[in-house]
Amino acid sequence: MTNLEGAPAEASDVRGRVAELHAIREQARRGPSERATEAQKAKGKLTARERIDLLLDEGSFNEVEPLRRHRATGFGLEAKKPYTDGVVTGWGTVHGRTVFVYAHDFRIFGGALGEAHATKIHKIMDMAISAGAPLVSLNDGAGARIQEGVSALAGYGGIFQRNTKASGVIPQISVMLGPCAGGAAYSPALTDFVFMVRETSQMFITGPDVVQAVTGEKVSQNGLGGADVHAETSGVCHFAYDDEETCLEEVRYLLSLLPQNNRENPPTVESDDPASRRGDSLLDLVPADGNRPYDMRKVIEEIVDDGEYLEVHERWATNIICALTRLDGQVVGIIANQPQSLAGVLDIEASEKSARFIQMCDAFNIPLVTFLDVPGFLPGVDQEHGGIIRHGAKMLYAYCNATVPRISVILRKAYGGAYIVMDSQSIGADLTYAWPTNEIAVMGAEGAANVIFRRQIAGADDPEAMRARMVKEYKSELMHPYYAAERGLVDDVIDPTETREVLIRSLAMLRDKHADLPSRKHGNPPQ
Repeated sequence: MTNLEGAPAEASDVRGRVAELHAIREQARRGPSERATEAQKAKGKLTARERIDLLLDEGSFNEVEPLRRHRATGFGLEAKKPYTDGVVTGWGTVHGRTVFVYAHDFRIFGGALGEAHATKIHKIMDMAISAGAPLVSLNDGAGARIQEGVSALAGYGGIFQRNTKASGVIPQISVMLGPCAGGAAYSPALTDFVFMVRETSQMFITGPDVVQAVTGEKVSQNGLGGADVHAETSGVCHFAYDDEETCLEEVRYLLSLLPQNNRENPPTVESDDPASRRGDSLLDLVPADGNRPYDMRKVIEEIVDDGEYLEVHERWATNIICALTRLDGQVVGIIANQPQSLAGVLDIEASEKSARFIQMCDAFNIPLVTFLDVPGFLPGVDQEHGGIIRHGAKMLYAYCNATVPRISVILRKAYGGAYIVMDSQSIGADLTYAWPTNEIAVMGAEGAANVIFRRQIAGADDPEAMRARMVKEYKSELMHPYYAAERGLVDDVIDPTETREVLIRSLAMLRDKHADLPSRKHGNPPQ
C-alpha cells in the first residue's frame, strides 16, 4: 500500500485521464459551437438536449454512445468528426416509467443521418423493443447525409424495419420539431402518433422546389407540409401545437395514458370523480329531434372522469371523434360520431381515422367505448369513386378484429350499414346500450316510407298527407326505442343520466376478458 500510495505519477495519470473524460463529455454535451446554438435559437427551436430535458423527468436521462463519431472520409468529412454524430440517444423516465428517446441535433450536419448516426438509432430502438418500453423520436433533421451516399440510405431502411417490428409491441411517438423530408418522413408515418409544432416543423416527400419544377405549382414549405396542413388536410399529424414546450408536455400526457408495451394494461389511477355520478345535463345536451345538431364533445365531457380527455386527430375528419380518456381511473378509447360536422356521417377520412385508432387501442389493451349517432355513409360520386367501400371496410375490419372490451351506446340515430359498422352487437360488441331517444333502422323513416309506400303515396288524393301518415306508421312499427331491445339487438335501454355508472360497471366486468383468435400469420385488412 505504501508503494502504491507513493506513486504520484500513476495517480496523477489516472486523475488526468478522468479529467480528460469529463472534458470530452462536456464537449459532447455542449455541441459543436456557440454559433451553431445561436443559429438554432434564432429559428425559434430548442437544442436536442433541452428537448430531452423537457420530455423526461428531471435528472433521469441516461445517454447511450455520447462519444460516437463517424468514420466516413471524403468531401471534407474526415476533418469534421463531432461527438454524438448529430443524434442524442438514451433512456429516462416519464412519470416514473422508462421511456427511450433519440433526438436529432440540427447543429451537427443539419441533423442529417449518416452510418454512425443510424447505428445509434438502431441500437436505441432495439433496446426499447427488448426492454418493452415506449420509444419517442425528436425529429429535426435534413434527411440522408449526402456525403455518405447509399450507406446513409441503408440506415433509413434499418429504422423502417425496426419501426415495423415494434408496431403494436411498444408505443412509438414521433415529435416533429424541424424539417423531415424525403424517405425520412416514412419513419414517423410508421409510428403510432405524430406531433408537430407550427412554423418550425415540416414533413414532405418532395420539397417545394421539386414540386415547382415538376408540376409548376409554387408553394411554401409550411403550405406544402406544415403542421396545420398535416393536422387538417392530410391526416399525417395527430397533434399540432404552437410551441415546443406545450408539445412535449402533451407527449408526456399521452404517455401517461399508454401502457409500456402490448403485454401490459394502461396505468390505472385513483379517481376522485364518483363512479355513480349522474349526468343530469345529458338530458338537455342531446335533442330528441334527430335533425338537430349538438356537440358530442360535451356529452363525452359529462361522462368521463373530471371531463378530461385527449382527442386524437382533432382537426382532421371532424365528423368523428377519437379520444383517450379515463372512466373510474381506467383508460378507455372513445369513438363517437360528431353531429356538428356533416351530421356525423361516415366518410372516407372518418373511416380511416377511426380504423387506425381502433387498431392502436386494441394493440395496447385499451377498452373501446363507442357513442353512436350516425345517419349513414356520406353519399356522392366523389366518395364512391374515392373508394368508400374499401375505406369503410377498414373501420369494419378493425372493430371485428379487436379483442379488447367493446361497449357501444346508441344515443340517437343508428341507420343502415353505418350502424352495423360502428361496433354493433352483430359484429362482436360485448355490450350494447341505447338511450330512449334511439332510432335503429335500415334508414330514416321519411326515406323508408318513400320506398315502401310509394304507390300508396302516388295514388293518394293528398300525397303529402299520405306520406306523413306512412312515415308515422313506419316509426311506430319499426323505429320505436324498444324495437331493437325486444329482439335482443340491444342489451338494455338505459337512463342517459346513468350512462357513466353503467359504463364503469360494464368495464369492470369485462376487465379480464379473453378472446381466442384463429391461428394465422396475420390478417389481410382492406387497403
